[in-house]
Amino acid sequence: MVPREPGTMGGMYVDFQLVLLRRMADHNPDLVEDARRTLGASMADMREANKRWQAMVRSPRARSAAARYRSALGEPETVLPHRLGDVDCEARRWALPLWPDLRFEVLVGPDGGVWNEWLVRAPDAPAPRLRTLADLAPWSCTVDEVARAFAPARPLEGTAPTRWGLAFTAPDADGVRHEVVAEFTWGLLQRTAVIV
Repeated sequence: MVPREPGTMGGMYVDFQLVLLRRMADHNPDLVEDARRTLGASMADMREANKRWQAMVRSPRARSAAARYRSALGEPETVLPHRLGDVDCEARRWALPLWPDLRFEVLVGPDGGVWNEWLVRAPDAPAPRLRTLADLAPWSCTVDEVARAFAPARPLEGTAPTRWGLAFTAPDADGVRHEVVAEFTWGLLQRTAVIV
């Protein structure tokens, strides 16, 4: 990734945020367009940032995923111990200006391998109140927040490595319960569909 001038929104994080947005554009092109403009980037900038990221990922001399994130984002804002089942790992988190209430989290196992990479709520940010279908607006919540709010939620296989799905039951504004499928990209809600 190519560092940006410190005066631009997000400085060195601009390219990485464009990579995240590229995956989200399939579901929410209008939100992505607004975010891209906020970053002061063109469509060509977004394509180039994604091209550089994919080249870095696929290079025969590719760094480990953990090293790749450190290269793109610098030192994490926080490094926290995290327990995943019976295994201890690290949660490395970075702030991204486009989503000030979220952090980009990479879970790194004892062997240095990356187990997960997604957006999570910042510890000091208020969690959204998720009670009905109306509360599930795109980009308003993360996969773990939806899973907790509408437990028990069933994980679904995503359509790409950075995509997840959840199936759960949620009430509408009148209290009528519906079977719902929610889709997430990089851990951020993109869309929901009621199963008829």
